[in-house]
Amino acid sequence: MENAAYSYETLSEAVNDLQKRGYTTDFLISEEKDCFLCMQGTLELSPDEFCIDEVYRFEGMTDPGDESILYAVSSDKHNLKGLIINSYGADFGYRASQLVKKLRKKGE
Repeated sequence: MENAAYSYETLSEAVNDLQKRGYTTDFLISEEKDCFLCMQGTLELSPDEFCIDEVYRFEGMTDPGDESILYAVSSDKHNLKGLIINSYGADFGYRASQLVKKLRKKGE
């Protein structure tokens, strides 16, 4: 679900613009549980509490294997909009990829 309305050259450019558009909560993918952790508090959210609004992919400048995917997500239940950055590389975990697959896309 790439967003044709916006195009970014870098991950930092995308993050800055999305934050200006209200995606201000930072989420981490939990390594121990099937949930997302809200960095501004102690909130743990399951994938069914989110909707993916936009997705952007970025490849590393020197190594195409250093790929990052930026998800702009929202939760109507918790009145939150935020960002999840999923980095692929040597340390990318299987659990994280499976958790991201459980997220539903906007309009589904």
